[in-house]
Amino acid sequence: MEIIAVDKIEKFVRKHANARASLASWLLIAEGAEWTCPQDVKNHFRSADILSGNRIVFNIGGNNYRLVVLVRYRNGILLIQKVGTHAEYDRWKLD
Repeated sequence: MEIIAVDKIEKFVRKHANARASLASWLLIAEGAEWTCPQDVKNHFRSADILSGNRIVFNIGGNNYRLVVLVRYRNGILLIQKVGTHAEYDRWKLD
């Protein structure tokens, strides 16, 4: 998959160094993936939440962090929308 807006992850890990390894692992898996439907994502990340509008919420680092991406399955693109702590995620409006 092509991942757009990786700079959001880079900015986040400057403030949250404990998330670096987990997010790097997610990036490695996602870049090498060929997801064509939500089930493909769930096969790699069972705890991922599939939302409306082709968005996915990934639990990162033992559920300490959240990563929200927009996926375009046909194009093989993941757009990083938000990355934050679990507490920050609880305040986001993702309707």
